[in-house]
Amino acid sequence: MRLDAIQAQHVLLDGQFRPATLTLDDGRVTAVGPLDDVPAGEVYRAPDTAYVVPGVVDTHVHVNEPGRTAWEGFASATEAAVLGGVTTLVDMPLNSVPPTTTLEGLAAKRAAARGQLAVDVGFWGGAVPGNVADLEPLWDAGVFGFKCFLSPSGVEEFPPLDRAEFDTALAEVARLDALMIVHAEDAAILDGTPAPGSRAYRDFVLSRPDASEVSAIRQVVDGARETGARVHVLHLSSAWALDVIADARAEGLPLTVETCPHYLTFSAETIPDAAPEFKCCPPIRDAGNREALWQALQEGLVDCIVSDHSPSTVEEKLKGDGDLQQAWGGVSGLQVGFAVLAHEARLRGIPLERLSRWMSTSTADLVGLSHKGRIAVGADADLAVYDPAAELHVEAARLAHKNPISAYDGLRLAGRVVGTVVRGELVDADHVDHRHGRQLDRPPS
Repeated sequence: MRLDAIQAQHVLLDGQFRPATLTLDDGRVTAVGPLDDVPAGEVYRAPDTAYVVPGVVDTHVHVNEPGRTAWEGFASATEAAVLGGVTTLVDMPLNSVPPTTTLEGLAAKRAAARGQLAVDVGFWGGAVPGNVADLEPLWDAGVFGFKCFLSPSGVEEFPPLDRAEFDTALAEVARLDALMIVHAEDAAILDGTPAPGSRAYRDFVLSRPDASEVSAIRQVVDGARETGARVHVLHLSSAWALDVIADARAEGLPLTVETCPHYLTFSAETIPDAAPEFKCCPPIRDAGNREALWQALQEGLVDCIVSDHSPSTVEEKLKGDGDLQQAWGGVSGLQVGFAVLAHEARLRGIPLERLSRWMSTSTADLVGLSHKGRIAVGADADLAVYDPAAELHVEAARLAHKNPISAYDGLRLAGRVVGTVVRGELVDADHVDHRHGRQLDRPPS
């Protein structure tokens, strides 16, 4: 349904909730008025208990199509996104075949996405050994930046960069004034750490030590200092690295950092053994570490929260019959991440407006989408309607994700997304339109 106006008791405007009428035209907000305005046309009135926030901008999603569409595809991923209040996502360059490391790979992504998008979608490029010459053409073609790994990615077609390769790629990223986003685990430390086959979650955590993240993040910081390149640390798991991040910030280096809902929700002590739905790299650590990450968000050391939705088939997840070294590493949570963290934030007395900034405004700013991630005149009318009075019982089998396995299965949450608007279009949850979403290019510098 194309809307002309939205009215709600609680609309997030300039960092505060207040009653408002939003007037919409051509998919954008054109006016903000008082709640007692009488707008013409099609009007959506949010429940009085609900809060209207900017649609979530998730800059870390593995769609996997083409090539591994059985793991997830554009139709299923964007449907899951929109049902969970995510109105924009940026697709990672790996796990699809081919990866987005060449213009041909980007063309394959765009062709696969055509006609299958319920939300707006952009694309990251990839930096792998031997493709430095591909980075400028990809940048000119509209990717939002470049992802690299400092340790094995888990798929052979997207190998990691060694130190010399990283330095070379980062120098090119600096020349382009692009952004390098980094999976920061140190391959040498991982290689020197015992990783026995085991069903015990504790053994898996020990095989991915905090020191690996700290060392790799130091390498990223050193690279930013030497080249001036903008760098972004993906999915921070270890609070041990916060001192390195704080020192880099104090030095004025162009470093940003994200973390994920699973690191802010779960703790190693409560994860059962032989439960691969919780396996991810870097791993979910202990409860004290979890609370330190929440504190780092509040202090501004961590900038944003993204899903790192990284699904696979159930067969890949269950490979090894509970041996966590064999199972695919990745948490599926695109559809429920915002509701999960709204619940967790409320338990800690963190207001919804701060969570929205971490999941919408900060992520939009990371990739230069100044017309998204906020409710303001001129911004896209991308909105999520969150009702803390509506309970959500997460059932993996009922999510739109292609494979019914998720670490969040079974959670009962106080609050859920009850409506989503994508560029002025109110989504029909029973009949999601996969033609409304657009493919996004990086905005001009």
